[in-house]
Amino acid sequence: MLKDLTSPDYTAPDFDARFQTDFEKLVLWRRDERHFRPDPVDEEVFQRLIDLSYFAPSVGNSQPWRFVRVDSATCRGAVIKNFNRANSKALADYKGERAALYARLKLAGLQQAPVHLAVFTDENTEQGHRLGRKTMPEMLRYSTVTAVHTIWLAARAYGLGVGWVSILQPAGIGQILDVPHGWKLVAYLCIGYPAMAENIPELERKGWEQRHAECRTVLRR
Repeated sequence: MLKDLTSPDYTAPDFDARFQTDFEKLVLWRRDERHFRPDPVDEEVFQRLIDLSYFAPSVGNSQPWRFVRVDSATCRGAVIKNFNRANSKALADYKGERAALYARLKLAGLQQAPVHLAVFTDENTEQGHRLGRKTMPEMLRYSTVTAVHTIWLAARAYGLGVGWVSILQPAGIGQILDVPHGWKLVAYLCIGYPAMAENIPELERKGWEQRHAECRTVLRR
């Protein structure tokens, strides 16, 4: 555990220029991975990622994220079937060249990734005493996303890649994994060592979509 980070005599670090440059590289090299090597993920490293997510911000300090590691072949097979059904339905919504391009994309690493991690939001949690979510109850799920992003960056820092699989039927995943009522799927993550080094997103490289400058525009009022 990371108890040392919260001890009373912990001294705030000086994030110097070198660290700032390294952090920028970390952000730029974080990728949505779909291609993994078969090498197993070290258990201590995996636990380190989970421990770091403990410090992600959450509304009212509610920490509503709940993790389910999916190891069994039965559960993994059911998840892959869920993905295949959802993917076929999504493909049917596209026409012409866009449909052909969609069909060529590799949209998940479910078959290759050594670690599958389902991340849920416990929408019945009383932790945090509902602070900050009476007007915006969706803040619970947003909080879970901060934990996911923390894991994503931490994984890259440890040489791992993460793929976020969103082409799934969420309720079906909850049933497959037999989670408590009130847990809502936010992310299904594939984690492992990337099969290749790329700092350009695959969807950009394959011509699906490019980044747009307006996303960096800050309006003033």
